[in-house]
Amino acid sequence: MQKTVKYTIFKTKWGYFGLAATDKGLLRTCLPLANREKVESQLLRNFPNPKYDKALFKPAQEQITAYFEGDCVDFRDIPVVLNGFSSFASLVLTACRGIEFGRIVTYGRLAEMAGNSAARAVGGALAKNPLPLIIPCHRVICANGKIGGFSAAGGRNLKGKLLKHEYQSSTSSKDS
Repeated sequence: MQKTVKYTIFKTKWGYFGLAATDKGLLRTCLPLANREKVESQLLRNFPNPKYDKALFKPAQEQITAYFEGDCVDFRDIPVVLNGFSSFASLVLTACRGIEFGRIVTYGRLAEMAGNSAARAVGGALAKNPLPLIIPCHRVICANGKIGGFSAAGGRNLKGKLLKHEYQSSTSSKDS
C-alpha cells in the first residue's frame, strides 16, 4: 500500500528548498532554486497526488534554513526512507550520512566506509541520491582532489559552493 506523500517548499537564504516525505521519513529533497515552481516540479515527479503540508518536518525545515545561514548543522537525526535501492546503494547512502559537516572524503574512502572497494560504483550510487544535503553526497570528491560529479540541480558549481560554504562556516565557528 502506497503511503501518502506530503511535501513542503520553504524559503532559505539560497532560494526555495523542497522536502517530500511520508510519516516514516524523508523521501526526497530539492536543493535551493530561485523558482518555487521548478522546485515543486523536481520534488514531486513520479509522486501521485502529493499533499501540501506547510508544517512537514518542521524541525528539519529549521535545520536546513540554519544551514544556509551558515550554521554547522548535523542532519543525521532526520529520518529518511531509502526504499527501492539495491543493498549496495543503501549501504553507500547510509555511509555517506556519516560524513560530518565541513569534512570531505574520497569516493574510494566512502566505498571502504560502505564495506566495499568499488569507488566508481559509489559514484553511481551517489548519482541516485534522492536526499541531497540530508545525505551529504556533496562531501565526496575524487582521489586526485578534483570535485567530481554532482547530479543535483546546479551540478558541480553548486557542489563547489556547498563545500566552500561548509568550509567557511566550520572555520568561522571555530574562531568564535
